[in-house]
Parts: sequence; structure tokens; C-alpha cells
Amino acid sequence: MKNSISVLSGTLESLLHDATPAIGPAYPQMAHMLYQTKRLNDNLMQLLALYKQVGKPEYPFDMQPLGIGHLVEQVVSSERVLLKSRGIDLHTDFDPELIWHFDEDLIIGVLGHAINNAINYTTDTIGLSVAVVDGCLEMRVEDNGPGYPDAMLEAGVSAMSGVSSGVNFLTNSSGLGLYFSSEVAKMHKHRDRCGAVRLENGGAYGGGCFVLTLP
Repeated sequence: MKNSISVLSGTLESLLHDATPAIGPAYPQMAHMLYQTKRLNDNLMQLLALYKQVGKPEYPFDMQPLGIGHLVEQVVSSERVLLKSRGIDLHTDFDPELIWHFDEDLIIGVLGHAINNAINYTTDTIGLSVAVVDGCLEMRVEDNGPGYPDAMLEAGVSAMSGVSSGVNFLTNSSGLGLYFSSEVAKMHKHRDRCGAVRLENGGAYGGGCFVLTLP
């Protein structure tokens, strides 16, 4: 199922890359289809990782020293076509010489999911910033949308505490993305510190802020 959706997503990306908004109503419809297929692919990847027991000692966790510039480029390149098709600007702020220890695939998955979520709620701008704050690597995905509702902010706190927020049929939220992200964050440990995820409002663009910290 995941492979089939990846093929569909890749086909839509190719079509949108070669198309222009001048083709009429089909363009925004295709852009929306790409967003939905990427969202579905994200969910399937998270479910697959959880099925393979991400967060447990048995999971093949691979923490390596990696360049932040390389990480940001991979995340941005995977979202470039979707962002352009939705008319959204992505601004990055990071030190390309910075190196940190983390599992590359898992962190790319967390950041990609955060950006896809921001795409759905932003007005027209998303920011991805990476910096060292209080001895930890802080990665922020921010937007200029209306911000997170209180229920979502509370779900972020619950995810880190290990308490399930359940399924909300009114908001169409299962909490899967937050749970996956919190499990990935907590896998990253150094001495007496471990990674964390939090949600807040405000930030550089006045909207929702997804914050991932790694020791």
C-alpha cells in the first residue's frame, strides 16, 4: 500500500513540476491531491515504524553524526513541489557547518510530517529553523496560520507524558503524528537528557510552532 501511494505521489509531483497554474482549476486540485497522498504516505510510514516497535530497544536505531545542512536540504527537496503548487514560501535558518548526532531517517520523517501539517494550516509562509539552544539541538517548524487550538496544545503535552489523547472525530485527528514524533524524540538520549516535542503558538510568524529538541 505504501509503495503504491509513493508511486502516485511521485507521478503527481512530476505532473505538477511540468505544469503551470495557468492550466485552470485542475492545477489546485492536483496540488490538493498531492498534499493528501503525502499525508497518507506519512501516516503509513508512521504506522509501519510503530509496528516495527519504534521507541523500543529492538528497533534498529541508527544515531550518527550528521550535517544539519544535508538534513535541511533533504527535507526541503522532498517538499519543494508541493510547496510551490500551494503557493507557500518556505524559509530556512540554520548553520550549514553544524553537526549533530541523530537517526537521519526518523528525524526526516518527523520534520516532513510537521511541514506537511503546517502546509494545511499556514496562510502562505512556513519557517524551518535549526539552532543549538541550552545545549540541545532545537528544530522549529513554524507557520503564519491561526495557530494551534487549545486541544491540540494539550495533545502535545499528553504525547510527551505517554498519555494517549485518543481519537477526535470532530477534528479528524488520531494523534498518530504527535505520538510517533514523541517516541522518536525520546529515543534520542545523551547522558541524563532525552529529546522532546512540544507545540506552541507565536514564534517568528505568529502561527503554530512545532518544536523538536535533541540532546
